[in-house]
Amino acid sequence: MKKGVFFMKKGIGLLSSAAALVMLAACGSSGGASGGDSDKTVVTFWHSMGGQAQVALDQIVSSYNESQDEVHVNAEFQGTYEESLPKFHSVGGTEEAPTIIQVQEIGTMSMINSGHIVPIQPFIDEEGYDMSGLEENIINYYHIDGQFYSMPFNSSTPVMYYNKDAFETAGLDPDSPPETFEGIEEASKKIVVANEGMKGFALQAYGWLFEELLANQGGHLLNNENGRDDVATEVAFDNDKGRSIFEWVERMIEEDTFMNYGTNSDNMVAGFLAGEVAMFMQSSATSRDVIDNAPFDVGVAFIPHADEVEREGVVIGGASLWMSSGKEEAEQEAAWDFMKYLATPEVQAEWHVGTGYFAINPDAYNEQVVQEAYEDMPQLQTAVQQLQSTKKSVATQGALMDMIPEERKIIETALENVFNGTDAQTAFDEAVKQVNAAIEQANKARGDS
Repeated sequence: MKKGVFFMKKGIGLLSSAAALVMLAACGSSGGASGGDSDKTVVTFWHSMGGQAQVALDQIVSSYNESQDEVHVNAEFQGTYEESLPKFHSVGGTEEAPTIIQVQEIGTMSMINSGHIVPIQPFIDEEGYDMSGLEENIINYYHIDGQFYSMPFNSSTPVMYYNKDAFETAGLDPDSPPETFEGIEEASKKIVVANEGMKGFALQAYGWLFEELLANQGGHLLNNENGRDDVATEVAFDNDKGRSIFEWVERMIEEDTFMNYGTNSDNMVAGFLAGEVAMFMQSSATSRDVIDNAPFDVGVAFIPHADEVEREGVVIGGASLWMSSGKEEAEQEAAWDFMKYLATPEVQAEWHVGTGYFAINPDAYNEQVVQEAYEDMPQLQTAVQQLQSTKKSVATQGALMDMIPEERKIIETALENVFNGTDAQTAFDEAVKQVNAAIEQANKARGDS
């Protein structure tokens, strides 16, 4: 088989009716038939998409399977990113490993170091596939040491959601949300006074959001150029940029304008929809759910930055698709063909509109389904505009190291401690100490120090 000849464009649109979506969801995550057709090359695809994203993904897989007669993709839900990655590591290099696995962006170095993956760069080189046609600020993250190891798929960044009705009640311009830490503090004070029982702002205790607020100031998470020039040996955020985030939260707590939801993002979204809080930060991938379910007019804005710095932009979040080693050539070629199919403008347009994730192929934004969605729900454009206006820098390219999941847990605990009354400086200093220890331990485990 030659690469790039399997799929044909036919019927790749997602199901549109609610009844059809419900029926599809009830069918599970098999991507259509069980793949028992012995004439077809079977690709096993492990993913972590639940809810509406799973419905959308199942239909895309089904459309691919129906578009050609040489490959059958079996999509299999494996739990959250945190659950699926250890599963892969436990079977990597064996017959039990999937052909493709979806892995969260911070799992990148863990996958490379596993020794059980095949970089997609040779497939790109063999047919001259043009990765530059994909969204620049997405592929910047996944371009490592001059090559691509995985194919971007579901990408998102945080945005700030706000209650336009609450803004109007407080005498604030609902079309001009605050852009800085200080601006959010001042708006929160007015919101609390004008809207009985409502707080101004909520921030989930989540390391990813800390990293984004840091990058938006041009701050690096790790030394050695965010771990991209060489393996990181210590944190790079032990400075005013890192501390400013902790101090910002502490000021809002002292001003009684901050709503504490701890680490629970579901409670935070529910609180926003119930009118408990007027502003919060969360992934752009939740846009459809928030906007569709709010009993008020929802605004979507860029994430804030500290007052004394200019906005730098955001680091891409989400996940990419990895190919397992040890598979037959035909199976790997089929996997590569499916990855390319997912990157087409038509598929990415449906994925963007159906989920709120970015289109990794910017040509998707010209598709009619996207233009119609923007007319009906213009807020969906904000995250795209924020990403496309991001400055290309080491800060916004994002950090690389296999211990970043542990770093996020440490920051999560530190922020939650501040939420519950710990002095911001004390919590921050302890977080720096613990992350540096985790970096040292990770490097020793790999024999890098």
